[in-house]
Amino acid sequence: MDADNQQERPREITSYISGFVDGEGCFSITIQKSSNVKLGIQVIPEFHVSQHQNRTEVLKVIKEKLGCGYIKPNDPGNPKDQTSVYVVRNISDLRDKVIPFFKKSPLISIKQHDFEKFARVVNLMREGGHLKKNSLITILEIAYSMNFSGKYRKQKLEDIISHLESSETVRQKSYLKE
Repeated sequence: MDADNQQERPREITSYISGFVDGEGCFSITIQKSSNVKLGIQVIPEFHVSQHQNRTEVLKVIKEKLGCGYIKPNDPGNPKDQTSVYVVRNISDLRDKVIPFFKKSPLISIKQHDFEKFARVVNLMREGGHLKKNSLITILEIAYSMNFSGKYRKQKLEDIISHLESSETVRQKSYLKE
């Protein structure tokens, strides 16, 4: 391989990864009720890419290029699931490694819109938005507009916001009793 081709290789890998993620990856925001967090709603941003377990070398290349995350069986409790998944959940890694990578090498499908929303949520969280009621509602609205407008979510946005409102009322009442 001559010097010109060697210089092209990093760009080829970057483009390959973006294309692969466009087909097999996902930027998602998990929302769950939790009594362990200030507002009773936990926000978990996650970037993941899945692939059949006999082709995990692709996941290893992505992990090496991004320099973060981990690879695991997708559903180890299900013997029929033979996929592995590369996962990044760490806010700093998402902000400092994953998001800059995909800003430099954007996706070409509609998934780019989900990435942009994902980046916005990670930025809001970095600023502590998940700890403030109004910003948390904004995060919830963004999350529910992603990935087919929350089509596969188990809980409705209205129910999550209602939970947020009711748990805040309970905290206020307990504070007043003290």
